[in-house]
Amino acid sequence: MRIIIHADKCIAAGHCVTAAADVFGQDEDEGIVFLIAETVPPGRLEATRNAARRCPTAAIEIVED
Repeated sequence: MRIIIHADKCIAAGHCVTAAADVFGQDEDEGIVFLIAETVPPGRLEATRNAARRCPTAAIEIVED
């Protein structure tokens, strides 16, 4: 699984951080999403997928390898 962040689409809603705070973070100034972990931690695949689904602007793209 690869995670691609489209920062230009992010509106800082924070749903990704709520769903998977061990994978996603938010910039303190603008709230834009960023990756905390390049590799999804064990047992957190579904939470990571859920975070991408919950994003209102599709700023998170999951690519299944």
